[in-house]
Amino acid sequence: MKIVLAIDGSDFSKVAINELAAMELPAGTEVCIINVFENPMLSPPGALPLGGTLGNYYEEAISNTRKLAEDTVNDASKSLKEKNDKLAITTAVIDGIPKSAILEKAEAFDADLIVVGSQGHGAFSRFLLGSVSQSVAMHADCSVMIVRKTRLES
Repeated sequence: MKIVLAIDGSDFSKVAINELAAMELPAGTEVCIINVFENPMLSPPGALPLGGTLGNYYEEAISNTRKLAEDTVNDASKSLKEKNDKLAITTAVIDGIPKSAILEKAEAFDADLIVVGSQGHGAFSRFLLGSVSQSVAMHADCSVMIVRKTRLES
């Protein structure tokens, strides 16, 4: 079985990691943990702090975002390995639009299942672009598990 676990570091992603870790998975299961970050260069204008200059602002923002994304997937990998050391785990940090990038990675990985949290960090993006989990569920060529955070997990 091949699984793509798409996370963003939110509480909903942590619940998705725990849910996947608790599943009885067949021997030889491969999990690809991905984090998709949106390049600040693609963000709407006005993101530059007042009084700031362009200088290295964008390069630093991209570098910091990538580092945070790498830490997120590495932490998730460690967490899954602790709970199921028989999983073959790979990680990837992808620059792009989450809806598209998750689907593209799942197709390239030949995934049988995509696991996502029901919500993520991007409330403003969700308002403008719609829910990532909803879009993945509607357009994926494989099964999709959307994990919800219950009140008990708050």
